[in-house]
Amino acid sequence: MSVDKFTYLESSCVPLPNENVDTDQIIPARFLKATSRDGFGENLFRDWRFDSSGDPIKDFVLNQPEYSGQVLVAGKNFGSGSSREHAAWAIADYGFKVVISSFFADIFRNNALNNGVLPIQVSAEFLEKLFEAIEKDHSQKLSIDLEKQELSYKDEVFQFEINPYKKTCLLNGFDDIDYLIDKKTKIHDFEESRLKV
Repeated sequence: MSVDKFTYLESSCVPLPNENVDTDQIIPARFLKATSRDGFGENLFRDWRFDSSGDPIKDFVLNQPEYSGQVLVAGKNFGSGSSREHAAWAIADYGFKVVISSFFADIFRNNALNNGVLPIQVSAEFLEKLFEAIEKDHSQKLSIDLEKQELSYKDEVFQFEINPYKKTCLLNGFDDIDYLIDKKTKIHDFEESRLKV
């Protein structure tokens, strides 16, 4: 599955300061029956977004019109729990391109990267400043430059880490198979050189 290329994003953001958000809260287990990646976004944070009658819970951030954007700013330890890839599918299908937290579960981080979502781990101090900035200005925009590995807003800049291979894949819109296909000529040339030895 190819993903959209990610090079640079400027967007407002949605704050979710809850800590220890696990994959069952991101996408409840009862919605895991589908085999297609499409449609999971409508059930993102389902039990927090809607009551038992299916009505939107007004206090939940995704139901508040003053918050919008392609960046989810989350509390510490985001994506813990089971290894379900559906959590990343739901986040991507809802329209988030970036998730920011001070800590990610490793499996969630990899699932996000494999599905075109950039998880950016920042310091606890930077995350707190970011939540404060969003609270003061709901339309606060962030800039994310993947090539430079920089997250910035106002005068604040954070240099983030990313696996070099995953960075290459995101910049080019590759999944693992696309990456190998892109290297097909080099692989072929290498094999040919071995046969000549």
